[in-house]
Amino acid sequence: MKKSTLKHLVFTLIVLLQGTAANALTYQKADSVRVVELLKKGMKQPASENLMLFYANELKGLPYVGKTLEVNPKEELAVNLRELDCTTLVENVVALVMTTQKGSQRFSDFCRNLERIRYREGRLNGYASRNHYFSEWIESNGNQGITQEIKGKVEDSRGAYYPFIEAQTLDITYMSKHPNSYPMLRDDAKALKQIKANEQRLCGRTVRYIPRRLLGRSRKDLSAVHDGDILAIVTKKAGLDVSHLGIAVWGRDGKLHLLNASQIHKRVVLEPMTLEEYMKKHPSQLGVRVVRKL
Repeated sequence: MKKSTLKHLVFTLIVLLQGTAANALTYQKADSVRVVELLKKGMKQPASENLMLFYANELKGLPYVGKTLEVNPKEELAVNLRELDCTTLVENVVALVMTTQKGSQRFSDFCRNLERIRYREGRLNGYASRNHYFSEWIESNGNQGITQEIKGKVEDSRGAYYPFIEAQTLDITYMSKHPNSYPMLRDDAKALKQIKANEQRLCGRTVRYIPRRLLGRSRKDLSAVHDGDILAIVTKKAGLDVSHLGIAVWGRDGKLHLLNASQIHKRVVLEPMTLEEYMKKHPSQLGVRVVRKL
């Protein structure tokens, strides 16, 4: 048996003993080394440091690669700090922050935190337990006290939640209507049934968001959005709730920008254009929901 394979098996056993529900763990040595390096740097930051922005900035420049979690015939906890998409960027940043907040620099602790973030109520139990829709992600992480969705406060007698003045009624059906687009659903009737049940549980709920037309306002006007908040872009595409994710950055121009794993730029980047300008180039994007790491 190769030393690298033995180390992988030993580490997997350690993770299992520490309480993770993951059946297996997929990663490369470069991933574990990078995680530990980042955690060591994070632990040296002053208490005033915005850790969400710190870690997001540390990951800038990494290549954008889609479907980095679809690498096994069965669901495993996949750790990849070499390539990111918009969701795994956010998940890795939140997991790094959680681990740092708990004073740990251990890869195993990072993995357990990543599992808590990625899977419904924090436990990997097959493909259908992953938070595939971001509304699921928000609910699961909110229930665990990891994040909180920001919804604004009532500002007038009409009940307008400025700047979250628009509402979306969830109609989530995309995965169950396009199972052939998901390798793990094609031949797994049980998983497809679970996905449908997850969708039905969310359908009909109403969520609030900041409409695109307000996103060019000043930091004072959009004080509900903080540096390092997670921005979930609401879409009008049929069957979906959110089409893209990123992290909020208030620029030197006084405007809101998006730090994201960009399919356009092919890497993790802070968008040079404002968020308002960015969204004008994507007509299907309606606005943003705001989620904050606690």
